[in-house]
Amino acid sequence: MARSPLTLAATVTSALPRTQVVRVAELTEHAAGRYDSAIATLGDGSQVVVRVASDAEAAADLDGDARALTALSAGVRAVLPFAAPEVLGRTSLDRSPALVQSFLPGYRVDAGHVPAGPGVATALADALAAVHALPASVVRDAGLPVRTAAQVRDEAERLLDRAEATERLPFGLLRRWSTAIGTESLWRFETTVTLGGADPASFLLTDDVHGIPRVSGLLSWAGLGVGDPAQDLRWLASAPAARDDVLAAYSARTHRATDTMLAERARLHAELEFAAWLVHGHAAGAAGVVDDAVALLESLAESVRDEPPLGRESVSVSDAMAVLGRVSTGTDVIDTSMQTDTYDPERLGLYTTDEIDAIRASDPAAGGQETEPIEFSLWSEKEGADSQRSTDDDADPDIDSAARNALRRWTGTD
Repeated sequence: MARSPLTLAATVTSALPRTQVVRVAELTEHAAGRYDSAIATLGDGSQVVVRVASDAEAAADLDGDARALTALSAGVRAVLPFAAPEVLGRTSLDRSPALVQSFLPGYRVDAGHVPAGPGVATALADALAAVHALPASVVRDAGLPVRTAAQVRDEAERLLDRAEATERLPFGLLRRWSTAIGTESLWRFETTVTLGGADPASFLLTDDVHGIPRVSGLLSWAGLGVGDPAQDLRWLASAPAARDDVLAAYSARTHRATDTMLAERARLHAELEFAAWLVHGHAAGAAGVVDDAVALLESLAESVRDEPPLGRESVSVSDAMAVLGRVSTGTDVIDTSMQTDTYDPERLGLYTTDEIDAIRASDPAAGGQETEPIEFSLWSEKEGADSQRSTDDDADPDIDSAARNALRRWTGTD
């Protein structure tokens, strides 16, 4: 991490002036993330998390998290079957925003590791359904984004127009996505409160007395708004083993009218992330990012060449999602560290109150054959999860490696 735990602990006392920090430790998975984070133990024995944004985009997401969490009243939190962090204080460090919030324990499972059957898959489905069941007034009263089905469709069309304008979008995908956007039945859905593109790693899980996983907390709220519930299910493209169980459990849990196109739109939203990556690289003038995006788009275009159009109700869930699992990203270990990373309990006692006070005094700023599925879950949509910062100029001479690196680097919009 760029900032030491001691500096971050001093930031806690800056945000919470009458609070004493007695211990502090790194909160990290030992990978470069979008936030510098630490876990601090206070004098009353409670634990808090402090996060400091590393760049402008992370700062915007941190502000989004704070706004959304503040919008969750006690009544709203009471109806959710899991916990959400509480915002305890805000300050700045080296002109970067810092947020102090309550610490939530639990473990996380990446999308590609969600197993089939009852357990994690059904727990995630139940949690998403609970979020989607919240009243829209929660979002509207807080001034958070509210989109109609038509506006969701318009956003997809604008993204496609921008991708086409780069002149690097394969024609097959342009035709496929244009057809989907023009299919009226695909966009007849009831909008709900959504997380803006949830990722399984945003959810904390604990096991009950019978060893059955349940969602105990949700960490990422920056994308909270009203929109298409399918956007929160686009990660199913990375979880082929669990997708049918998730969709079945979600459908059983929701009280809305049956959405026969839910899986189809989820798939479309997942595919359009490739277009977003291309647009991001083109707008930034980053040739390496554009090359990565083009490699991904060409691979996807080849995979869907003989597939039926999106938006056909006759297509089964398995047919609708399976093609994305055929675009391989290799076997590299991908960082999924988030703004709430994990922590090493052995480090909790490394720093004492005196040391923290000392660092604060000395630092004024311290206030058939299956292939691997695409890891769409690492591409947040202003959701989500901490991701690695883009490194636009580390060009990779091997095109397949470049494509895999794109997946690991893409967080930009979220």
